[in-house]
Amino acid sequence: MRSWARDQHILDEWWRRDIEENELRQRIRFDLDWGYDWTPFYELLVAARDHADALYGLDCMPREDLRKIGARDRHAAAKIAEIRQRHPDAVIFVLFGESHLAPGHLPHELREQMPNAKLLTVLQNIDALYWRAAGEQADKVEAVRVNDDVLCVFNSTPLEKYESYRLFLDQWSRCDDNPDFAPTIYNLIDSLVRFLGINRYSPHNSTQPKFLVDMLPEVYGGSSVGGSDSSLRRRLSRKGIGGSEVESMLASVRQRGSAYLPAVNAFFVHEFQMMHAAEDATRFLHQACQGLPRRLNGHAEPGATADSNGKRERAPIDDFYARVIENAVAYFGSRVLYPSRTAPEEPTSLSRAACEKIAHAAIRGDRCKFESTAQELGYRIGAQIYEAYLAGKVAPSGLRRLFLAHLDEPGLARKVCAAIIAKLRAGSRNQKQ
Repeated sequence: MRSWARDQHILDEWWRRDIEENELRQRIRFDLDWGYDWTPFYELLVAARDHADALYGLDCMPREDLRKIGARDRHAAAKIAEIRQRHPDAVIFVLFGESHLAPGHLPHELREQMPNAKLLTVLQNIDALYWRAAGEQADKVEAVRVNDDVLCVFNSTPLEKYESYRLFLDQWSRCDDNPDFAPTIYNLIDSLVRFLGINRYSPHNSTQPKFLVDMLPEVYGGSSVGGSDSSLRRRLSRKGIGGSEVESMLASVRQRGSAYLPAVNAFFVHEFQMMHAAEDATRFLHQACQGLPRRLNGHAEPGATADSNGKRERAPIDDFYARVIENAVAYFGSRVLYPSRTAPEEPTSLSRAACEKIAHAAIRGDRCKFESTAQELGYRIGAQIYEAYLAGKVAPSGLRRLFLAHLDEPGLARKVCAAIIAKLRAGSRNQKQ
């Protein structure tokens, strides 16, 4: 239906009755992103839950850019084809915007994806067809057949339709709630995606993440991160996060202004600070390239376990190097988005032996020492990667491969980190010569 595919996990929670109507409305950003009358929309959802086998969101960003309507059509068609595979004998009802239902758009893409499917397009309140039907002898024409596989139904006049739209635009413009940080966070992510040459709409996992556009995080701001929002705490609790962990996360938000939590794929923004927001946007993109939806929905590989941040558990040495790479990537991305960020105090080149010594010392310490060392080392490597990029030694395509490198295999994070260090040292030697 006409809802973001990225919100599928929220629809699933509501479908299972884990959350109530008000939380659903707030978390899918209905009033902010759609702005129409909630009651009939919610009645559709309830009818689907009562009578259908499943409910899926289909749409993706950006709605405001008509140049992307073709990509959104292809995205929706691919999602519908996946739904058909899950429900081979079901009748699938698709509710989508009028522009997408033109013959060359979604209907065409569906025929390309599912050539043997029987399709029926039902249009609603098309002005030209309404005025033609108004000239018929019948007192009231409720529907007309456009051709064998297209119908148009009428449940309001053009004046009613446009007046309703105008009223909701007016209501939208008067909204004076807490600041909406989501567009800013999404713009940061999109800028980094463009820099790395990532296709947000790729339907396959290969050299691109699958449907990155469906992985965009929820964004909470204002009072939602002030520590008093019980629905936020309940949501974290459902993911096994509570007590001191929640308080630590909220303290981090207040100190840094924002935080990204992979376990629930959500940003929490108390006060927007560009440097930290840019770093967290990069952390999200790195997590998404690692296959975030599988972890988020609890479908890890057989035999795998995950920690509270949604990461697969690794041996301590592998975990350390994976955290180093994550911090290096996060620092690099923050410099791309916010070049004026101050470089670490020790930007000098590191040897593999020095890194091994640092790693083993960190593993012997407590968790606080482990994390702070991984961050410090990662930032230093990230700073060197950024300097190498400025010098033309590293291309965005190579950086994209680093974002997409899966580090769950034992020993792989260590090897990747060693390869990065070797390449940086080689580039540094060549520059000196």
